[in-house]
Amino acid sequence: MENKPKILMVDDEERNLRLMEALLIPLGYDCVMARDGVAALAKAKSAAPDLILLDIMMPGMDGYETARRLKADEDTRIIPIVMVTALQEVADRVKALEAGADDFLSKPVDKTEVRARVASLLKVKAYNDHMRNYQKELEAAVAQRTAQLSTAFEKIKVAALDTIRRLSHAAEYKDEDTGAHILRMSNYAASVARKMGLSEKTVEYILYAAPMHDIGKIGVPDRILLKPGKLDPDEWEIMKQHTIFGAKILEGSDAGFIRLGEIVALMHHEKWDGTGYPKGLKGKQIPLVGRIVAIADVFDALTSQRPYKEAFSLEKSYEIIRQGRENHFDPDVVDSFFAAEKEILAIKEKFKDGEESAFLKIAKS
Repeated sequence: MENKPKILMVDDEERNLRLMEALLIPLGYDCVMARDGVAALAKAKSAAPDLILLDIMMPGMDGYETARRLKADEDTRIIPIVMVTALQEVADRVKALEAGADDFLSKPVDKTEVRARVASLLKVKAYNDHMRNYQKELEAAVAQRTAQLSTAFEKIKVAALDTIRRLSHAAEYKDEDTGAHILRMSNYAASVARKMGLSEKTVEYILYAAPMHDIGKIGVPDRILLKPGKLDPDEWEIMKQHTIFGAKILEGSDAGFIRLGEIVALMHHEKWDGTGYPKGLKGKQIPLVGRIVAIADVFDALTSQRPYKEAFSLEKSYEIIRQGRENHFDPDVVDSFFAAEKEILAIKEKFKDGEESAFLKIAKS
């Protein structure tokens, strides 16, 4: 059975309430009564009426103040208010409109006028309810779709990052220290970036881009890449080409962290004093991400065993980093590296040599 429209009648005189009730009930409306403004506010919240017939001249809280409070409350502001008054002055009606009145009924009320005005405003209320409910349904649908898209994006992101990990791993596949190296140095770089005050989004991008630093080694012959001794000048020139190979592999991507990876691959062997490669850039000509990844890569190389060397101690590695300040490394990056020493050591312990950890461990660390 369809619910009847509910009307809240507010008047301090009982006979006025009963008269209005006698007019409205035969028209198919449910009626709720209140004798003053305070009671009207409470009934409007509890009964959720579709329309309020509000007397102006009441003791205590008058109709003007009652209307203002009803319209200020999120729960009751869309309920139409009809001011029922014997006041005829324009100023009184303007004051009522300013307080939030939607229409007027003049005392003594006329049955035909009551029927017309009540029916009209109930249609307005029904439309407002429909739009409010539609908006809530739309917001819920948008929230649900946003959550679905977020989940889908996260799955795509995980797949993309896993692909990057595997490609980065492939570049170092024949090295004795593979997956653990890219995990350590990526996290070292992120820790240094965070100490330098970079945004969390930038830190995350560096975390994802750093593993691609040596992807260009795919193009370096094994006889050079795995040579246990020192490279001769010709071999060294070929080895240095891995920075250019890596940048070419990664160029042209629409993904931000891959574009950053292109810069990392090209710039991570540049040196602060201009003696690095492949471009011989100096100081702040070198992109910051290249300067950050450089120190992370060197520190991990120093503290790890390689085909051509044993791992250095922490003390010796730290000393080499300090000696590289203002020639190999950006002084600010060196300072941030040592400021992050606690985090650096925790990362070194977490990703020990030989661990084959999933790329997601980077993202969640």
